[in-house]
Amino acid sequence: GEVYFPISEFAKLNKRLKKDGQPTFANPRNAAAGAVRQLDPAVTASRKLSFYAWDLVTDLGQKTHAEEWEMLRQMGIPVTPKTALASSTDEVKIFWQKMQKQRDKLNYWIDGTVIRVNYNRAYQELGVVGKTPRGLVAWKFAAEEATTVIEDVEWFVGRTRALTPVAVVRPTSIAGTTVKHASLHNADEIKRLDAHIGDTVILYKAGDIIPKIKEVLPNLRPKNARAIHPPTKCPVCGSLTERREDEVAVYCTNKRCFAQERENLLHAARAFGIDGIGPAVVAALMDNKIVQSTPELFTLKAEDLLELERFANVSANKLVDEIQSKKEISLDKFLVGLGIRHVGDETARLLAQEFGTLDCIIAASADELVGVEGIGEVVGQSIADYFADDHHLELIEQFRNNGVSILPVEPRAKGALSGKSFVLTGTLALISREEAKEKIRALGGDPSESVSKKTSYLVVGENPGSKFDKAKKLGVSVLTEKEFLVMIRR
Repeated sequence: GEVYFPISEFAKLNKRLKKDGQPTFANPRNAAAGAVRQLDPAVTASRKLSFYAWDLVTDLGQKTHAEEWEMLRQMGIPVTPKTALASSTDEVKIFWQKMQKQRDKLNYWIDGTVIRVNYNRAYQELGVVGKTPRGLVAWKFAAEEATTVIEDVEWFVGRTRALTPVAVVRPTSIAGTTVKHASLHNADEIKRLDAHIGDTVILYKAGDIIPKIKEVLPNLRPKNARAIHPPTKCPVCGSLTERREDEVAVYCTNKRCFAQERENLLHAARAFGIDGIGPAVVAALMDNKIVQSTPELFTLKAEDLLELERFANVSANKLVDEIQSKKEISLDKFLVGLGIRHVGDETARLLAQEFGTLDCIIAASADELVGVEGIGEVVGQSIADYFADDHHLELIEQFRNNGVSILPVEPRAKGALSGKSFVLTGTLALISREEAKEKIRALGGDPSESVSKKTSYLVVGENPGSKFDKAKKLGVSVLTEKEFLVMIRR
């Protein structure tokens, strides 16, 4: 479900804060997020947050999502009354339009409606793409817009040392918040917008959250407007910048840039699942030279944290205990935590399954990496380049020396389906998609989402989609569900 801050309670909180001479919150979303992150539960309780349940995980025999919601209601667990069961996309559209008109009258913020397949079996069989279920989609409302002026441009250095431009704009209110910055993405986007410092621009919030510049109003450009150019030196460490061949971004050339280390530390903390480490904590640790790289997190002691404003005995010990409890990590999550370019959750899982240990991945050549189903030349070369860098190898050794244990993965079974890749399409009647994929993996095969020349078999259920047509064009062998079940000897 979802925790939210009722607008009426939010207004009361801000009124109390203002009366006490304390800073007020910009909007209910920020206040709710801050409340659930509080280390002191009494502060969280005082905020009078509310909750709506979205899903019932326990199997009570329910066959549809609508049945789940009725069960939740009967149990006394709140679900939103603003819901409808639709039998066509036209009915969905009517509901979406109705909610767009009602959104300002609700006691909580919304930025769209969510449409979900009602029948749970169909929802499960549709599967997921990455982390996104195919049986669920959000229809967003039109973004609120406002005009403002670009007063300056700041360049931020990220985890890959890429410099990202952010416009500093004249403060303006949009979608309930005061906006002072807006994303410009990269140099090509600046060129496309023809944006200058001093320009009047139309600002909007994507999903009511991220401020972006929609367009520039050139007729209002002042005579003293200045063109925006990528910096020739890194704004953080002063090193030269470069624009790589066939790439849009500009990069800092210093492999040990302070800004990169800061972003790497944040990224790794998320991969390790360490709670309590956010941007403010990382900045404090690095500014005070308590921690300079991610492996050093695992040597932290409570007394180190007591030097910082945010920490007392209880909170310092709590964070240290949290970090120590996360010293054991799966191989795929560790690979994600390293921040290798182009390596996300799915690629990390493929690498872990194929090679089993980190040392085997480090020793693999670019050709061997590209030979893994689902890893192309660009990604394979990026992985090989990362492990060819002595600095990265030293970093991994520091993790190990500081007590981090990287759990190996059992080598993929060499079974009847070894060396074969499978794509599933249509509705399977006798086995779920996830069960089919697990069986393929257990027998040494590779389940894949897209049809290519490398695909060995396409398994076809009822109402197959475009994958069926593509498979026929490429000459890929097609199996019915029953033929597939015979192949896996179910």
